[in-house]
Amino acid sequence: MTVLSGRRYRVDFTSDQATFAENIGTTCRSVWNTALEQRRLYGARGSWISYREQARQLADAKASFPWLAQPPSHTLQQTLMDLDKACTTHGTWNVRWRSARSWSPSFRFPDPAQITVQPLNHNNAQVKLPKFGWVRIRWSRPLGGIRSATIRRESGRWWISILVADPDETPEIHAHPQRAVGVDRGVKTLAVTSCGEFYDQSYASPREIEHCKDLQRRVAGTEKGLNRRKAAVARLNRTLGRVRRRRQDFTTKVGRTMARGNSLVVFEALRIKNMTASAAGTPDQPGRRVRQKSGLNRAILDKGWHRLEAACRSAARRTGSRVVTINPAYTSITCSSCRHVDRRSRESQADFRCTACGYRCHADVNAAVNILTAGRAELGHETRERELGRANPDNRGRKAQRQPTAAQRFSPIGLVEIPRCIPREDVNRG
Repeated sequence: MTVLSGRRYRVDFTSDQATFAENIGTTCRSVWNTALEQRRLYGARGSWISYREQARQLADAKASFPWLAQPPSHTLQQTLMDLDKACTTHGTWNVRWRSARSWSPSFRFPDPAQITVQPLNHNNAQVKLPKFGWVRIRWSRPLGGIRSATIRRESGRWWISILVADPDETPEIHAHPQRAVGVDRGVKTLAVTSCGEFYDQSYASPREIEHCKDLQRRVAGTEKGLNRRKAAVARLNRTLGRVRRRRQDFTTKVGRTMARGNSLVVFEALRIKNMTASAAGTPDQPGRRVRQKSGLNRAILDKGWHRLEAACRSAARRTGSRVVTINPAYTSITCSSCRHVDRRSRESQADFRCTACGYRCHADVNAAVNILTAGRAELGHETRERELGRANPDNRGRKAQRQPTAAQRFSPIGLVEIPRCIPREDVNRG
């Protein structure tokens, strides 16, 4: 099975190319917002509009609005496709608008025949894109089997993500079929394995942390719209972007190491979004210990729990590893030796001593061993159910694709009152 993977490179646009990329991003945002508004108007009247109809209306609108014809046509079509997929998956009313203030310009070129990559030297290459011409990129590894390319601005810099078909196929048998590991993710240490390995790294230096705090105070104390505030926001985004890239790099390396060395990797099924929710409460029912909870939320998000699991799953596609998640209940207070459960056994953040058998070890290692044990039990139960024909894990939780009903497709409601898909330049651009 061919594995699709992304290759991300930094782009060195010229001033004209950067301006053109900004205009394409603004146009794509305008098309997204207008098409989403049209879909909501159709939905409010009990009807439905397809991607094909919106794409046809967009093509007709280019004759009246020349600025719609400036970007490559595929980028606007991909915007409508992404909107159609988002509305089908999440529902039209759950899809968000793209704000000019918070949304970063992003657009995709789906036709590999229009994308050409030419290496220049060991560190640089150039990519030929429709209506851009040759664009210089920072070269780090070779490419092959290009499927698409996505341009995105992040932290004040432009990046290109190229989707390629990786020729490396997933092996049927892992290189180490007998090895398995449980992973305990924590706030003090990113990951501790059942083998006693500790993975952790500081993504920002103390000087960078103080610099970020100073910039945040400067942004909070400056009036919106001033150039000083925009400059402070740009500097803050650049610093946070460096920290984010370091986090992504470290978690990717750790996840790849776990997948390469083990045929089974077990994580806790943590609901990180719920765990990092605000404790502020409401004016009628204010929360308690809000500052402590806020600090815990920042610590959890800074470690990169989700990125670690996602990186391990991505690497497992090439190594043939199995990544399993289990219920995290009682893994930190259960003795991995005698299976006795007692909260008093967890003496501190790092110390565990069983009150029943006296077994002592690092608390995170003990939890990781329990996670591995639960993962093996879950995997064995799933195998038995599959042999009995009672379970089909590959089809669990899949939702049927939404299709318009006959009433929605041929609704007699006055659809002529619904505006056509014509982006409004004065509203959406800028």
